[in-house]
Amino acid sequence: MRLALAVVGISVLAVPASAQAFCGFFVAGSDAKLTNNASQVVLVRKGNRTVMSMSNNYQGPPEDFAMVVPVPVVLKKEDVRTLPHDVFDKVEALSAPRLVEYWEQDPCWKPEPVKYKKGGRVYESAMPPPAPGGGGGYGVKIEAQFVVGEFQIVILSAKDSGGLERWLKDNKYKIPDGAAAALAPYIREQSKFFVAKVDVKKVKRDAHGIAVLSPLRFAFDSNELRLPVRLGLLNAAGDQDLLVYVLSPTSRFEVANYKNVFIPTNLEVADEVRKSYGAFYAELFDQTLKQAGGKAVVTEYAWQTTSCDPCPVPPLQPSDLATLGEEGPPPAEDPQGGAPVPTKKKLAMPPGPGGFFGDFSPWVLTRMHTRYSKATLSEDLLFREAKPAMGGRANWDGTPADQGATVGDNQTNNFQGRYIIRHYWTGPVKCSDPIYNRWGGPPSSSGELGATPQPEAARDLANAPRGKVTLSKVVRSAVPTLGLIGQPPPRRPGQK
Repeated sequence: MRLALAVVGISVLAVPASAQAFCGFFVAGSDAKLTNNASQVVLVRKGNRTVMSMSNNYQGPPEDFAMVVPVPVVLKKEDVRTLPHDVFDKVEALSAPRLVEYWEQDPCWKPEPVKYKKGGRVYESAMPPPAPGGGGGYGVKIEAQFVVGEFQIVILSAKDSGGLERWLKDNKYKIPDGAAAALAPYIREQSKFFVAKVDVKKVKRDAHGIAVLSPLRFAFDSNELRLPVRLGLLNAAGDQDLLVYVLSPTSRFEVANYKNVFIPTNLEVADEVRKSYGAFYAELFDQTLKQAGGKAVVTEYAWQTTSCDPCPVPPLQPSDLATLGEEGPPPAEDPQGGAPVPTKKKLAMPPGPGGFFGDFSPWVLTRMHTRYSKATLSEDLLFREAKPAMGGRANWDGTPADQGATVGDNQTNNFQGRYIIRHYWTGPVKCSDPIYNRWGGPPSSSGELGATPQPEAARDLANAPRGKVTLSKVVRSAVPTLGLIGQPPPRRPGQK
């Protein structure tokens, strides 16, 4: 999923300079209308320091277009970086709601004793489970310009929104209706404007033909952690999918100015869900949001970065966290033309014995998801630290697991959206003391436990087909909050 903070020209718009946070909107380089339906943002937050990385898509003709983002200060080339696409792919896959598939093992299977030595004795046990200036007459000043990756970047200041609008129009950019009024608050706050023109010929396209821009990363200081979303709806073509990932060394995050809900988890589902998992999860998410009144943010994941269970992809590594963090400016040029002169790195996060992220103690990755329109979102998103949450873990004895989240102190963040296809034992029972609810992969011919298949992650949800799955027909667990009655597990042969 490529997330959408805004639309058309495609937008992802920002907040006033006093908030010190920013996104932006896209303006077309022609009269063609561009649309965007999904956006992803990673916020690395420690203290008052935030490093924000944005990944967006757009749909439209192959003409060049530009992204306009209000920013609190004049950014220089070393302040702006492009990131590899795969870092967003990994964060998305790791935190995505996962579908797992388990087979009940032969209830008569008995593990072979495991021999081990301790203190000289043998024991047995059961197997454990450009240049400044210009702008002429518009009240617009070009503060800086440079090229980063596929982006040709100009930093502008403006005296009034009308002048900025005229400057963009005269420079062949199609401005969404209402842009001048929307930009006025940022000009009053003396924001600068980051204009990143994109050469579409250098941009990759995904399986849907949607251009995938290199993620952009900025760093800034602010007492608040805020994400602008309203201005991106100026010319929205429809609902916008927004995924926000917050990485913090200490805390889970939630929104402070909207309702927070957790996605129902640990639901047993029918085998057919395997063929339409994206459509199933989109329906579950939509119904959860609807039940919350449509004006809510859904937490889908909150977990320590050093582990996951089950893992669709490996946990985040220190290199992944460093890519999403602020690594400081590049070495300075030697005035004599020699090799670059090493400079002292200015890190966004204080280094420790293990490098940039200290000793790589577990950070917390929170994934929040909402789907919004002009009717459901009236304020930008404001985030705050929250108490740890647990939920979505497996109960391997087969007893029902918690379908929600337990929130409180003195626990570890271990919450995930997890959905289970179970294949109950239907074979012969050749013993008098069968043991049920032992789960694993497909049993091998020898009867031993098989390897559990890799979980499937629900991805590209903005493009998942909507209204194609009826939850009451495929969800076997009772979910009272969604009006789902559920159905009991089948009785196995020989079960009392």
